[in-house]
Parts: sequence; structure tokens; C-alpha cells
Amino acid sequence: MATSLGLNALRLSLSVLRPSSCAVVPCQLTVAHKSHNATHVINYRRTRAEMAKAIRRKQNFLHFELVDKHRHSPLQTGTENISQETEVTAPRNYRYVMPEFMPRPDWERRDRVLEKLERRDMMRRRAIMNIPEFYVGSIMAVTVADAYAPSKKNRFVGICIDRGEYGLKAYFVLRNVVDGLGVEVMYEMYNPKVLSIEVLKLEKRLDDQLYYLRDALPEYSTFSFDMEPVQLPKGADVPLNTTKVKLKPTKEWECRWEAHDLQGVQPFEVNEKRMRRKEKSAEPWKKHDLMLDYRSRVPEEEEEQVMAEVFREKQVIDSQRKSMRTVLKKRK
Repeated sequence: MATSLGLNALRLSLSVLRPSSCAVVPCQLTVAHKSHNATHVINYRRTRAEMAKAIRRKQNFLHFELVDKHRHSPLQTGTENISQETEVTAPRNYRYVMPEFMPRPDWERRDRVLEKLERRDMMRRRAIMNIPEFYVGSIMAVTVADAYAPSKKNRFVGICIDRGEYGLKAYFVLRNVVDGLGVEVMYEMYNPKVLSIEVLKLEKRLDDQLYYLRDALPEYSTFSFDMEPVQLPKGADVPLNTTKVKLKPTKEWECRWEAHDLQGVQPFEVNEKRMRRKEKSAEPWKKHDLMLDYRSRVPEEEEEQVMAEVFREKQVIDSQRKSMRTVLKKRK
């Protein structure tokens, strides 16, 4: 009797909990706002175009002019623009003195934040080690740390035959003939292993690269390791060395120099076959291609802005170095 009453009570409770209809209720999400009690319905049936637009990768790039506009807005504190009267401008030829500080001309691979950080590291390195002004054709002496040398240092003297790259990747190449053998050493300008860079003779050459010295007579690349520095008068212009190098016979060349427009080489003769090959591979229209020249250069406004910043920081470093010299002289 008791079991039948328990079963009847169970059937009654299940009938009360059973839903009256099988209709599907749309999914709604109630979002409680502090200001009002409105409800927001999320639509899960979005079109393919809407879904593709929602999951599309956002462009992680802001134009530098837009960034500077927001950075110098009145809402930002301590970012007021410097007046034109007190702004420091670099000399016009300063880009040739420190070409490694120039922005990279390939605008597709540029990263302005990386360039800014690299310039900061380069100026910190220059504050520790003096990197003098030099050009291709200058005779230099570089001292680097060498763990295998008896004095833990290695000094090399040679003529600068090339200089390239930007930022912390800047390098230069020195060449010298030692015991009748041509030796070339490439140095990274901002490598911590470089202890000192000296300019023994500051001068320029007629060409931007002097790799043709490999096929020239050894006398043009031979310099003594005990060479004394040649001092220039203060304020004098950098001298231009107009020496014409005499090359070896064409059969001993490592490169077809007739295909290059060399200014610092004495006239030479080549056979007709090589001359026909030179004329076939010549591209005289490149010097008249304005778009090619435009893409290979940095905008003048941005160049002036970068070089003015470098010039200003270089003046601060020079003043600090000068004050340290005066303090050391007084102590002596």
C-alpha cells in the first residue's frame, strides 16, 4: 500500500516538471548595464563576409606623422614642440660624415622604432669610444681585442676600400699588403671587440669603392704599421686624392673592371670580345630613371630630422668629453 502511494507521488511530480511544448527558444544573453536595464541579443548567424571581416588580421602599423601628431598633442605633458628659433640643424654634408645613421632607403623593410633604438645604442657606443670622421680612401689603424694574441690586442693598418650598411650593421674594410700578400679585414664599426679606431691620414678618393686595388700594383696598397698620423689644419676641408692607379694586365684581373665606370684608374685596353660584352650589358638609361633615384633615397625632410637629432647628441658627447679632458688636466 505504501509503495503504490510513493509511485503515484513520483508520477505527479514528473508531470509538473514536464514542459508543455517543444518550441525552441532563441538564445538570448542579458547584459546588465549600470546606466540602464537594456538587453542585448547576440546574433550567432553571421554571414561569411561578416565572419571574414571579423577575423581578418588588423594592420599593425601607424604612420609616423600620425604618431607624432598624437605625441605632441596638448593632452600630452612634456611633449611640446621645440620652437624653430632654438632648434638645432645639422650641416648639409653631415650625412656623408656619419652615413650609418641615415634611415634605410628600402621603405618596404623599414622599422622606425628599430632605427630609433639602434641610433640610441650607437650614440652610447660613441660616448665610450671615439669614432673619428673617415671616408673611403683614408688610411686607418684599428685595434681589436684578440684572445689569442700575446698582448690580447691586435692592431691592423690599412687603407679603407669600402664602407656600407646602416645602423648597428655598419662596417668598413681595410686593405694592406703584408709580406707581399694582400690582406683585407672587415670590421663592424660598433662591435664591442673594437677597442680603438684611428685615422692616420684623412682623405677621399675618386671612387666610392676601391676593390680594384686587388688587381693594382702592390705599391698602392702597402702601408707601414709604424706610420705616423698626418694632422690637418683645424677647419680645413678634407683633401681629395686624385691618384690614378695602374692596373695589372687584363689576364690577371679578378673582375671585369671595364664594365664599371672607374675614375681613379689609369686608361687600359681590352680586346674586342670584352668590349662587345661590356656594351651588351650596359644600362645607360639608369642614370636618367627618376623613379629609381627617388626610391633609392630617403625623403629630405626625414633625413634632416634624423641628422639634426644625431648632430645634437654628438655635440653633447663632445662637450662632455671636452670637460673630462679639462678635469684630467687640472688633476695633473
